[in-house]
Amino acid sequence: MQYKILGEPMPVVVCDLSSGESMITEKGSMVWMSPNMKMETSAGGLGKAFGRMFSGEAMFQNIYTAQGGTGMIAFASSFPGAILPVEITPDKPVVAQKSAFLASEQGVELSVFFQKKMGAGFFGGEGFIMQKLSGRGTAFLEIDGYGVEYTLAPGQQMIVDTGNLAMMDATCSIDIQSVKGVKNALFGGEGLFNTVVTGPGRILLQTMPMSAFAGAIASVLPSKG
Repeated sequence: MQYKILGEPMPVVVCDLSSGESMITEKGSMVWMSPNMKMETSAGGLGKAFGRMFSGEAMFQNIYTAQGGTGMIAFASSFPGAILPVEITPDKPVVAQKSAFLASEQGVELSVFFQKKMGAGFFGGEGFIMQKLSGRGTAFLEIDGYGVEYTLAPGQQMIVDTGNLAMMDATCSIDIQSVKGVKNALFGGEGLFNTVVTGPGRILLQTMPMSAFAGAIASVLPSKG
């Protein structure tokens, strides 16, 4: 598979596939393709289907396969930002926002990433039911706004506002930290909880999560009545 990423701030990734090669995606991501691309909808097993539903993703995935020669297929971002190619190998899985996955080669496996600490699941909100990408192949992730990458040393931490953690290496861990101080929590305008990411590993932070953008738009819309 060869690919090129075009356009900003609403990018598209155009993939050229050899005969027999396949791509997987969630529904609605494909924007154009050559006539010899065959689509098949698959749940990938009942357990995986319900796992995706639990994480907020579609239960079914679309598999596109080039038949009878080279094929071309394009996947577009749904929000202003960037498309990030990530190489997945058995020894380097990554964990991403539940809404970040755009498409991947068929060798990449998607599963729900569960937090070891209960607080992360109950209080994390967006970003704490995340997806784990494992297996082998190239995956394409949607980054909302601009992406900034850091490499954390073992034990090194980064405090991140909820929703701004786009991706991390599976070697990292995340937990929830409450905002200290009653005045800070009630009047600071930053929410009650922050995400704490602990290394070792890479993390990728996004500047404008879709939820923050939607909240900013909603705040200036006229109220009904």
